[in-house]
This record gives sequence, structure tokens and C-alpha cells, in this order.
Amino acid sequence: MQKKLLKNTEWSVLIVSFMLFLIGLVALFSATNTSEHEEFYKQIRWFLLSIPFLILIYSIDYNVILRFSGLFYLISIGLLVGVLFTKPINGATSWYRITENISFQPSEIAKIAVILFLAFIMNKLQLKGKKEINKIWKLIIYLLIAAIPIGLIVMQPDYGTAAAFILAVLFILFVSGLYKRYIILAIIAVVIAAPIVYQKLPPHALKRIEVFLNPGSDPRGDGYNILQSELAIGSGKIFGMGLGKGNQTQLGFLSPKTTDFIFSVIGEELGFIATSVVVVLYIALITKSIYIAKTAKDNVGAYIAIGIAGIFFFHMTENIGMTIGLLPITGVPLPFVSYGGSSLITNFICIGLLLNISSRRQKVIFVE
Repeated sequence: MQKKLLKNTEWSVLIVSFMLFLIGLVALFSATNTSEHEEFYKQIRWFLLSIPFLILIYSIDYNVILRFSGLFYLISIGLLVGVLFTKPINGATSWYRITENISFQPSEIAKIAVILFLAFIMNKLQLKGKKEINKIWKLIIYLLIAAIPIGLIVMQPDYGTAAAFILAVLFILFVSGLYKRYIILAIIAVVIAAPIVYQKLPPHALKRIEVFLNPGSDPRGDGYNILQSELAIGSGKIFGMGLGKGNQTQLGFLSPKTTDFIFSVIGEELGFIATSVVVVLYIALITKSIYIAKTAKDNVGAYIAIGIAGIFFFHMTENIGMTIGLLPITGVPLPFVSYGGSSLITNFICIGLLLNISSRRQKVIFVE
């Protein structure tokens, strides 16, 4: 049985995640030249801490893990409520400070808890009938379950992470057999509500949108980071300026260069070829995640895998998009590449779940 699980496992997702992590380490080493590579060594320690979590999640049947999904969900809600009363860091109450040098971001771990619980609830609904989710009151309840953590994350405020949750929910709903008319109505509602929501946004959010549309309107203020990012990536050309030789990176013009703008560091110092490799690796990771969802042995495995694919897709698209000026800056990290312990551990737990689901797969099960 154990040999069969190992044989069925989609090891390519683990290989790709390791490759992205190694690329991130190279960029981090160069980006931390002026700080004695402090974050570089911390990232290695976070990676070593992630491995036991990955192995544990891979080893336990995901259906066993799902039995505790409700508890995980409630704990994550409690943590998201509690973090609102912590001292703001960079204008957001998103972190629990454990020690002077170690912080914990509950919204990252909440991604796993919420995806597991939403997959569990969706599976319970579908066991009563493939179209149960299309009963309007059940759909509303399902959306409310998803809306609670999303609303708490918006209150921090952390719009980028909230958007990642929303996309994960949409991915799960898309493969659940949701009627197309609901999707069309949702799109219409978003179009109608967008102008109203825009007017109600806080000043800092409005400023980010305005700067995104015209970075040159505030080149020394809110438009500074995106202009420096574009300059860094453009300066790298095909082969890059060389590790440790990027002007924007090494002279401190690019900030925060180890987290939000790590892709800019790669673009400036390693060039277009390296950034293209990063994009291809993410496409491979997301594609494999969708394939694992498609070939899972049951619906609940498919929902978990497709939710994880949604998280990876959003983070890749938003982070890379904002560094090249195609999307607004939201502070979303690049999975496996950006510095950050909470993010790295969460991402490798997601990989553990994908390996777990793939090892027990049997056939295509998407609802038609």
C-alpha cells in the first residue's frame, strides 16, 4: 500500500516548489548584502521548520485531516479576531509578535483551515445531490462561511490576502457544479457594485489605485516603489546585471526588496531569462495542482486541490503583476520566493496536501 502511494504521488509539485525556493534563496542572498544576509539565513531556518509539516501532512490521509477542519476553522477565526487588537505593523494589524524578531501572520495559516473547511462543507452538500449547492439558501450559507474570515482580513486591513481567499472560493465553486446563471449574476453584481465600493474605500486604498493608474503622479511618494520596480526589471534586460550588482537592489532604492519586490530583484540581477523561468515554474505548479484536483479519488480531494491552485494562481498573478505595473500594489508575497516564515510554512503545507491527494488518486471526478 505504501509503495502504491509513493508511486501515485505527483512529485513534480514538490520539485517545482523546491526550485522556486532555491531561486528565492539566491535572490535573498544578493538582496541582503547590506544586512549580513540576516533574512537569507532566517529563510533557511523557516524552510527546515517547514519540512516536518510537509511530511506530516503528506503522511496522514487527508480525509482524516478533514475531520478536524471545523476545529481548524474556528481556531483560525479566533486568531483573526484576536490579531485585530494587536499593535499595528506598517499600518496593519496582521501580525502576532512572538518575540522581538519573530512574528506570526494568522491569515496565512487561515488559508489552509478555510480551504479544508469549505471543501468539507461542499462535499457534505454534494453527497446529498450534485446540485445541492445551487439551492439558493445553501449557497448563501456557504458564502457566509467564506465571508467571515475574508471580512476579518479586510478589517486588518489586508486586501491582497482577502482577494486570495475570494479566488480560492471561486475556484471551488466553479468545479462544484454551480449553475452558470449564478456566475453571470455575480459578474453583473460586481460591475454594478464596483463604483459604489470604490467611493467607500479608505484614502490609502484610493491612493494606491490612483498611483497604479498613473505612477508618475506621485513619483516621490506612493508611486515611488512601483517606478523603482519597473526601473529595476527593465535594467536587467536579458541576462541581468549580475548578482550583487543591481543598482536599485543594492543601493536601497527598491523596497521592500526581500518580500513584495523580490521578483524585481530577480529581474534586475538575473534578467528576463530568469524571470521567465520563474513564471514557467509557477504555471507548471498551478497546472499540476489542477491536474491533481481533476484526478483526485473523491470530490473533497478535488475541492482542496483546486482551492490551493486558486491561492497559488492569485499570489503569482498579483505579485508579478504589481512589480511590472499591471496590477495595484497589495503587499502579496511571491510563494516560495519571498521572505517570510508564515508564508513559507503555509505554502509547504499546501504542497503536502497536494502530494497527499495525488498519492490516493484514482479517476477524474469533476462534476459535470
